[in-house]
Amino acid sequence: MDDNGTGGGGRIVAALDGASMRRYTTGQVILDGIDWSVRSGEHWALLGPNGAGKTSILRLVGATTFPTTGTVEVLGHRLGSVDVRELRAHIGHVSTSQRVPQDLPGHTVVLTGHTGTVQPLWKSYDSDVRERAHELLAELQIKDLADREYGVCSGGQRARILIARALMANPSLLLLDEPFNALDLPSREDLIDTMRQLAVNRPELATVTVTHHLEELSPAISHALLLREGRVLARGHVDEVLNAERMTACFGRPIEVTRHEGRWLARSGGHP
Repeated sequence: MDDNGTGGGGRIVAALDGASMRRYTTGQVILDGIDWSVRSGEHWALLGPNGAGKTSILRLVGATTFPTTGTVEVLGHRLGSVDVRELRAHIGHVSTSQRVPQDLPGHTVVLTGHTGTVQPLWKSYDSDVRERAHELLAELQIKDLADREYGVCSGGQRARILIARALMANPSLLLLDEPFNALDLPSREDLIDTMRQLAVNRPELATVTVTHHLEELSPAISHALLLREGRVLARGHVDEVLNAERMTACFGRPIEVTRHEGRWLARSGGHP
């Protein structure tokens, strides 16, 4: 596809123009000439085989790394000409690999999102900040986890606590790196419902979710980017991208794609 297929819409919150990444030690190409933009209110899924470059793109739009060539603009600022520490304060990031002290209660974990720290900085949390953390727990329907230690929460509960933590900074862009990793079916469905409700409650918020499975996409997902070997295979509205032809080309084996009541299913019939 030649464009994002967005047809205009909200303001651009992230844009990659010919962005490439190479390993300095070996010269290996990680990303090759990526053109892509994300607008406010859009919800993107990043899909592709292992090693396709999904996490690398997330690092670029999360302002945690720089392209080798090309340009990356995030929230109206070009990487390389802005203090990325200030930029990151307006980007929410959720990953199951995040370091969180296991003995902290849920409310405290959410509070640390205000300061962007692993450990709480108590002097930075006034009554308004503490109340906001409670409100986010309620919004994500996990207010009963406020006093529960993070370490004893289920995988799905942890994921929702981390989303609440990321929302403490009221970000314009929320990045989710395989948030469904190792979740059982009920936890997966709870998190999918959370993502759907988040899109309703925050119409200006843009999200980018890296996942391996179409079944993990919420009905709120509006766009998809398919990556293969560091290159864009397809991008645009989900209805145009998530079809059998493009998924087969992306993953290198025949894949059937169906959709029912806003949810996706992918099945493989074997090797070509």
